[in-house]
Amino acid sequence: MNKKNILINQIGYLKNEKKYVLFKEGNIGNTFKVIRLADNKEVYEGKIFDKKYSDVAKEEVCWGEFSNLNEEGKYKIIASNGEESYEFSIGERIYKEVFKDAVRFFYLQRCGEEIPKCYGGDWAHPVCHNTLARVYGTDKFIDVTGGWHDAGDYGRYTVATSKTVADLLLAYEENPKAFEQDFNVPKRNKELPYILEEIKGQLVWLFKMQDEELGGVYHKVTCANFPAHDVMPESETEELIVCPISTDATGSFAAVMAMGYEKYQKYDQDFAQKCLSAAEKAWEYLIKAPNSIFKNPEGITTGEYGGRGDVDSRYWAAAQLFKATNKEVYKKEAEYYAMLDMIKEHNKGKEDDSEKKMFFGYGWTGKGAYGDYAYLTSQNTSAKVEEHIKQRLKAKAEDVMKVANEDGYRIHTKNERFSWGSNMDFLILSLFLTDTYKFEKKECYLEQARRYIDYCFGMNPLGICYITRYGTHYSKYPHHRPAMATKATIPGMLVGGACWKKYDDVAKQQLKGVPAAKCYVDDYESYGTNEVDIYWSSTLIWALARMNRI
Repeated sequence: MNKKNILINQIGYLKNEKKYVLFKEGNIGNTFKVIRLADNKEVYEGKIFDKKYSDVAKEEVCWGEFSNLNEEGKYKIIASNGEESYEFSIGERIYKEVFKDAVRFFYLQRCGEEIPKCYGGDWAHPVCHNTLARVYGTDKFIDVTGGWHDAGDYGRYTVATSKTVADLLLAYEENPKAFEQDFNVPKRNKELPYILEEIKGQLVWLFKMQDEELGGVYHKVTCANFPAHDVMPESETEELIVCPISTDATGSFAAVMAMGYEKYQKYDQDFAQKCLSAAEKAWEYLIKAPNSIFKNPEGITTGEYGGRGDVDSRYWAAAQLFKATNKEVYKKEAEYYAMLDMIKEHNKGKEDDSEKKMFFGYGWTGKGAYGDYAYLTSQNTSAKVEEHIKQRLKAKAEDVMKVANEDGYRIHTKNERFSWGSNMDFLILSLFLTDTYKFEKKECYLEQARRYIDYCFGMNPLGICYITRYGTHYSKYPHHRPAMATKATIPGMLVGGACWKKYDDVAKQQLKGVPAAKCYVDDYESYGTNEVDIYWSSTLIWALARMNRI
């Protein structure tokens, strides 16, 4: 694949939205042309502007705009030096197939059931992980079948699943029409929209992760170690181990169960009530339990999802329960956490700033944005608390815009932004800016939000579409065991993306001295840059649904 110095969204652009192109390196001149592929005719000429250095990519970048071109069709861009872009589309439903495959990915990640050939294709497999699991450190065995395989491995993690479920529920809440299509999956409940049926299966699995007596929620279920990279899920047959209860898992569980109560009342009152009962039981455990930072117990080497506090999940749980029940007890707790950054006595002398960071994320860490979203969409809120949340969001949005505008690519100029799963981080910023736009109608917020989506689809320093099997130059060799075992990649998966910390041997060998924004390797073994994960894909789905890219 030839390297391109003209970068576009390789899926394309909606007809009536702004359309940008990036130029880097070479003698590109001052103008560019847009060529219609149907007849190879020039249909637009634009100016190249805003030359600026990108510190994270270590190169200069220029921009071009062709927003006035709204005719449906396929195109390419040519610079004055003759260099060409990949082809792209302009139209209305150009994201339909990628959205469909991104959603369908979750069916293929199902654990504990057969994925038949007629639906699974190359990734079909018999029932997997259907044995009882040992509760760590005991002789107790419990049924924890079901759920989604989390990522490139086959573990199932409560915190990660809760974040994923929340994203999908919110995507459906904001844009139910996005899910009104055939996803080529078996439909077992005619009353439920498909995505709610898929999510219901995860809530049923989460029920099994709650200790029936205590109400606390187990952190994860995996084998003691990761399996080999080239095995299908049914071939991982080592003993399953349920790791101890954590307050982070318990808070996240309580929040999504409260969301489940809201969403399923229309379809199944008994199931909705079960969700609420589980949420309130988890909350009762949570208010009695001190913060328990999860660490892998001895002998367990699988993904940890720990090493941090739980204040964000407590906030999220309280706000979501308040929204679901309108009870004063949850309102009081939610408002305490919403105002926590103002309580100087609470933060005084603390070295850990996780409480300050909690408000600005839709990740498995920093889940406070879910709390903000839940509170702001609740009834009987406090005007003072609402205003405080909005002012905090506005301040953060302005900071995002300031930092992004200092960079040639108009992305964050700090290396830390390119952490593990950086593509999710950019999509979270897209969601965050559109959150703020709801009450602060600045068009620049929407424009920047779209840029983060364009980034994932090719307008990035490597000119690669980070969604598997979409675009012209896309990620082909993700760290995903079914892909490695079958040598066939599921379409529509979002890979992690550039990561300035080199976690795996491939990255360490191939990325020496490489700028942060280019620290990516399309290689099966580069789990630090090229793994997939359900909560990365759910963020993509929510961002696409919110921006009506369906």
